Parts: sequence; C-alpha cells; structure tokens
Amino acid sequence: MTLAELVGERLVIGIPGTRITPEIVRHFQELHAGGLILYRINFDSAQQLKKLIAGLEEALGRRLLVTADHEGGRVIMFRDGITVFPDNLAVGRAGNLDYARQQGEIEAKELRRLGMDVNLGPVLDVLTEAYSPNIGIRAYGRDWRQVAAMGAARIKAMQQHGLSACAKHFPGKGHAPVDAHLGLPVIHSTWEEMAAVHLKPFAAALQAGVDLVMSSHPYYPRLDPYPNMIATFSRRIIYDYLRRELNFPGVIASDDLEMGAIKAICPIGQAGVLAAQAGHDLLLVCHDLKAQKEVYEKLLEAYKSKQLPLKELEESVARITALKSKRAQRFAGGEPAAEPAGALLAAGICRASVQVLQDEKKLLPLKPGEKRLGVIFPQFSSLDAKIMIEREVLQEQEFVRQEFEKFGLHPEILIVSIEPAEAEIHQAVHLAKNSDLTIFFCFDAHLYPSNKNLLDALQAAAPELVVDLLRDPYDADFIKTGAACVTDFGWRACQLKAAIAKMGSALFAD
Repeated sequence: MTLAELVGERLVIGIPGTRITPEIVRHFQELHAGGLILYRINFDSAQQLKKLIAGLEEALGRRLLVTADHEGGRVIMFRDGITVFPDNLAVGRAGNLDYARQQGEIEAKELRRLGMDVNLGPVLDVLTEAYSPNIGIRAYGRDWRQVAAMGAARIKAMQQHGLSACAKHFPGKGHAPVDAHLGLPVIHSTWEEMAAVHLKPFAAALQAGVDLVMSSHPYYPRLDPYPNMIATFSRRIIYDYLRRELNFPGVIASDDLEMGAIKAICPIGQAGVLAAQAGHDLLLVCHDLKAQKEVYEKLLEAYKSKQLPLKELEESVARITALKSKRAQRFAGGEPAAEPAGALLAAGICRASVQVLQDEKKLLPLKPGEKRLGVIFPQFSSLDAKIMIEREVLQEQEFVRQEFEKFGLHPEILIVSIEPAEAEIHQAVHLAKNSDLTIFFCFDAHLYPSNKNLLDALQAAAPELVVDLLRDPYDADFIKTGAACVTDFGWRACQLKAAIAKMGSALFAD
C-alpha cells in the first residue's frame, strides 16, 4: 500500500442517503477510506441496504470494513431483517445470563445477512448513583460483575456466529456527568477506583477474545492529568494501558470524532492526529464529509512530516487487515430476515424486566370499566427521520389503543411532542382533570425540562396517576408519593407492550 492508502485504511466514515452516488464513490477514492459506518439515514429496506454496500464495494473494487451501532434498545439503525431487542438495562434487570448469550447469537446471524462485519457494541459501562445522561439504559446495570458477565456472554456468542463485537466505552464512562455528544465530560475517578469497578468489564471482554475496543471522550484528570487529555487523545490510557499493560492484541477504535467533547478542545483534523498518536487503529468520522476529508489530510501530513511514526501506522493497518480477513463472504447466511426466535426472546426479556417501582395506592393492575382512563404518550414518529422507530409505533394512537384494548381498557389518548410545548401541557392537564386515572408515558424528564414540567403538572392535576418511565432510570426521583410508577427501562415496542401488560393484567401483579 502507498502511504495515502495506509492512512485511508484507518478511516471509518458515514455517508448521506440511501444510495451510492458518483460523489460518494469519489469521496471514498480520494480518502482511500477503508471503513463504512451505517445509520438510520442510510436505511430504507434490507434489500436497499445490501445494494448500497455491494454497489459501493463494486465501484471501489475493494473490500470495506462495514460497521453499525446495533446495541439494542434505543440504539438500533435498521428497521427490517433484525430483531428489536430491549435496552441492556432491561436485559440486566431480567438477570438471566443466557438472554445476553442468545441475543449475541441472534444479532450476529441477522447482521451478517445484512452485510455487517462489526457491531459497535456492547456497551460495557457501569452505572453509578450519579446521573448519566448518555449511558443510562444502554448499560447492563450498576454491578460490574453482572456487566462483565453479560457483556462477555454476548461477545462470545456474537463472534462465534461470525460478527465482530466492540466493547465500549473504554475505560468506562457510566458515571460521566455530561453527554460527550454535546460537551466535554470530566470524570475524577482514580486509577484505583477505575480498576475496582469500571475497568473490570473490559478485562472480561478481553478475556472473551473481543475483536475491538472503542475508547471514550471524557477527560479523566487523575488517569492522565495533562490538560484536556481526554481518553481519546491519551497515550497513557490507550497505548500504554490498553495496548501494553492489558496486552490487547485487537483493533482499537475511537468514538465519533465529530462529537461535542472533541469540538470543545480542538479542530477535528488535529483530533484525528491526536487520536492516532494515542494508539487508535480505527478513527471514526461519522457524518460530515468535509470533516472526514480534513482528518485524512491532517493524518497524511503528520505521517509525511514524521510527526507520527510509520511503524505504528503499518501495525494498525495489519490489525485492521486481519480483522477484515475474518469475513470471507459479505452477505453470509442467506437473505436478510429476523431470526424466528428473536421476537420471543425480546418479549421474554421485557416481561422479566418490567417493574413496578412504587404503587402505594394499589392502582395496579387496572380493572376494565371501573374508571375513565386518560393516556398521554410521546410522538415517537417525529424522531423517525434520524432514529429508527418501529412501524407499529409510528401510528401512536392506534398502537396505544390496541395495546390497552388487549386488557379490556379503552382510554382517551393524547399524543404530545417529545419536548411538549406549553399548550400541550395544558391539554394534558385538562385530560388528567377529566379522567379518573391518568397514565403518562414519560420520555426522560431529566434530559428534557418540558417533560419534567409535564410530569409535575400531571402529578398536581391527576386524581390518580400511573407513570411509565420510558428512557433512563433516574426519573424515579421525580415521582411523588401517591403516584404509581412502572418501568421496563426503554421505549421499544416490546418494552412498551410489557409495561402496558404490567399495568393491565392481573397475571403480572406482584
């Protein structure tokens, strides 16, 4: 390979749209980009996705490393050909290690049929009592032993069935106080504290033979005190510790270099050089074509000027080449299709994980015909352009009506925005005052102040209130005495159905 080709081999880039254009092909050729990351915006159907991947590789005349974020729960990119599993926290609360193993096997078979080489998961961050705005339900829980065991089981199964797994976000950011997409998180844990909890699941992943590890963007001043030396840029954390002390032989990937945490420190071209210097093999630049080109040009310049050593570049490319060589066939296992056992497994996980967090008034389970019911539910369809929303949930009114009718319940339904406006809050309060019992599906009151306002208003207005927490677990702190509170740690259809069944079925009564 030429120097330009070696540099490009390290780039994993995203593209706009659902079809390959001459401009996209030319962009890949100019950057010699070796990797592709796929998002919701790239997906219309399973067959279209296959055509996109095959068309790009055919036009380039070479094999790419094809990746996707397919964590389960809120982070899923594809609507067809896959099982929609609940979030990791639901799997953790269900408490069955075999659930994680079966999920790894199923997602490997499904994603290989769609053409994926790498699943950028699972998340191995450990939650703490501190609010975590970005991880939350993406983690298996607060017990590092459970996180380690479930992560390792899923990784082993995934890789045994032909799909590379990626443990993230090293060295652990379950206690990050800021979402790295938006700003710079600072984590003050010491090496001893990290080793006692947050590094344990990654050690288990390495023991399980995980193919990739992804780093994180927080600044850990007690791990590497140099100012703004976030984990992504820290050679002490990435090369000295992960590569040398832990002796990880596989591929180390950065998280997306376009995130807010990076922008708070330096231009993206410089970020690419610093991430390479820290010891990463793969550099993810996931959305902006200009940013991708800037990273490529700055890297090439750094190697030409010997700011970065050629020997480490060649070692990185050798690891990437070895990873690619594990996939002899692009679309392995037949035509895209969800595994028959997938939906049953997902439903079983949700039934086992759904919990009533409080119910002092014994409002649950609901009894048909006894009370006028009002239901307030988020407009998930408004997110569909960028986040995969399941087809049955896109029609919110009909979905909610059908699920409650299964239990003989016929509520009046109000659909509100993901961030409800003041007028919508007034509508919801009016419905609550005119209902004997109100059910509010709460989409993260910690993250969205308007949802906190809506929750507070309903708790003041509703004669009786049941709240279903849809996103992160921290909103339970906002539930007042007297209101019932249910969660299944997420908002995918299987989770919503399990939560409604918990409310409506005496079979689910504790």
